[in-house]
Amino acid sequence: MVNKRKSWQEKLNDSKELPKVEPITNNMSKKWGEGTVVIPAPIEVDEIMRNVPRGKLITIDQIRKKLAVKHKASIGCPLTTGIFAWVSAHAANEAALEGKTDITPYWRTLKTGGLINEKYPGGINYQKQLLENEGHKIIQKGMKYYVLDYEKYLVDI
Repeated sequence: MVNKRKSWQEKLNDSKELPKVEPITNNMSKKWGEGTVVIPAPIEVDEIMRNVPRGKLITIDQIRKKLAVKHKASIGCPLTTGIFAWVSAHAANEAALEGKTDITPYWRTLKTGGLINEKYPGGINYQKQLLENEGHKIIQKGMKYYVLDYEKYLVDI
């Protein structure tokens, strides 16, 4: 029997018994301090990303903060939040390729400092085009691309 790979949309909807709040471990505490960390469900990250309106932006750090508040944790897990944003982006792209129009606007989710995520579907050029279509100016610093004055466009969390 051949195992069929899960689609991105199936991965997005597979909560894997998440979310859960756990104590920050010794390894993490060096960087993140003491307290608790929420490991979100993929769909929670997608829900936050989905609600960013046209012309507005959000960062992974803002998503992490919003998840921490929601779950009364000290921090949102940086690793899983980033991975689940990536899963959300691919699920949205997959849905768009199927002809669906109500997709998560993943290109509005930036990395720290307004950096465009080169690992999202379509790569830098596609996201650059989508962001410019929404009125944002993109600048290049070295090999990286950023949204100019991105802070002015961040959603309130």
